[in-house]
Amino acid sequence: MSGVAEVVELRQYLLRPGRRDELIDLFERELLEPQEQVGMAILGTFRDLDRPDHFVWLRGFPGVASRAPALEAFYAGPVWRRHGRAAAGTMIDSDDVLQLRPLAPGYGFPPRVEPGDGGVVTVTVYPLAAPPSEGVRRAFRTALLPAVALLETEPARNDYPALPVREGEDVVVRVARDGDGPARLDDALAGALAGPPQHLRLAPTPRSRLR
Repeated sequence: MSGVAEVVELRQYLLRPGRRDELIDLFERELLEPQEQVGMAILGTFRDLDRPDHFVWLRGFPGVASRAPALEAFYAGPVWRRHGRAAAGTMIDSDDVLQLRPLAPGYGFPPRVEPGDGGVVTVTVYPLAAPPSEGVRRAFRTALLPAVALLETEPARNDYPALPVREGEDVVVRVARDGDGPARLDDALAGALAGPPQHLRLAPTPRSRLR
């Protein structure tokens, strides 16, 4: 996929105990390139450092209209028919998915995510009490930089219902490398939240593009 990912899925999978490495090995050996060949970008794949049975990954699409055709091409195709049952067998829940878009032009993932030097990637999900105004968006951009990407809820309908996404909620998401430092929300931004942020500390898998 060329160009900026205008739609990004943040996918958090709860796996059966002790089977995370099995899924990662299968994913990186058999499932990564076939998804990219049909127009998706696998932006990052991670072990959650605080939840030993969670696999977290980021998948990008050029736009809303391209998402369903790409998903249909992959999940109805020969690779998933061959390996899908084995992948699904490692999972308890794969429905914790946020559908996102860049918080503003220039704040999404770049066309080519340049790898870092390993270490930890942090993803912070800020639940909002209401859809953000442009002023709130500007304030988040100030508070959350530096970052690899700043994202918000993509409100378009999920047009591939075979893969559910979380609906009826608004979030802002910061993706950062460990060296970017913590975000600092002022009282006004803290007051815009519907609850405490979810903070993920993620270790990139061997073939993760984002490191």
